[in-house]
This record gives sequence, structure tokens and C-alpha cells, in this order.
Amino acid sequence: MDEHTEITMKELNSNEEILNGFAVMKQLRTHLNETKYLELVREAREKDMYRMVALYEHNQIAAVVGFKPMITLYYGRFVWVCDLVTDESKRSNGFGEILLTYVHDWARENDYESVALSSGLQREDAHRFYEEKMDYNRVSYVFKKPLKE
Repeated sequence: MDEHTEITMKELNSNEEILNGFAVMKQLRTHLNETKYLELVREAREKDMYRMVALYEHNQIAAVVGFKPMITLYYGRFVWVCDLVTDESKRSNGFGEILLTYVHDWARENDYESVALSSGLQREDAHRFYEEKMDYNRVSYVFKKPLKE
């Protein structure tokens, strides 16, 4: 990213704004179509305090983060990063770091103790980024059991 790069961030609230983030989010959540994506984001916002923030480069969405505050006995008060993706053509420009730093700042300002996330086992580049660049600790495995065939 050079000094002439125009970077802005904006929380995506309206259906139109949320849908504008779909092209980038689809690169991470490949199983979703636009309709299901919008439905899930709206429901998560309504019921789960989910927030979605986009990073714009020259007025185009370059990266998106989705996160929500949570409370568990294991982590206490924390923020869970549900989704973090940078457009394939814009990776390695520091956009993921900017968005995660935004989440860290939001968590601190709202009295949360930590930020946590999970990452697919195959995403070794992402793991290096979280551990080496962003100073996250690998603390557990996430297990999932599908309930529908």
C-alpha cells in the first residue's frame, strides 16, 4: 500500500451495503449464495449482535470482517471474529491487519477482554498471519458435527 492509496472503513448496515460486501465475502464463504448470505447476516445482526465492517480502497470493497461480542466461561467477555477476508487481488497489502486492529480497538473500547477466531486447518498462510503478524496464540481445536445429511 503506498501513500496515495485511499483507505476508508465503514460498517455495513443496510441491505444494499451488506450485499455490496458479498463479492468479497463469497471468496471465503463459497457455499453461500447472495440470498442466503443476506438472510444470515440480517439474522445474525438481529439476534447475535453481529457486525460487518468493510475496508474500501478507492471506494471499492477490498476486505471485510464480521464479528460479534460473546461471553463464555472459557474466554469470559470476548469478541469472536466470524469472517475475515481480503479480495484475492488485494491480498498482502495489510488490509487484514487493519481490519483486525479495528476489531481489537472496538473490543477494548467496549470492555471485552480478548479477541478469538477459528481458521480452517488447510489455511496455513492465514495461521502464519494470525500467529506471526497479529500475535495470536493457538489455544484449541474447533470441532463440528453436522446435524443434517
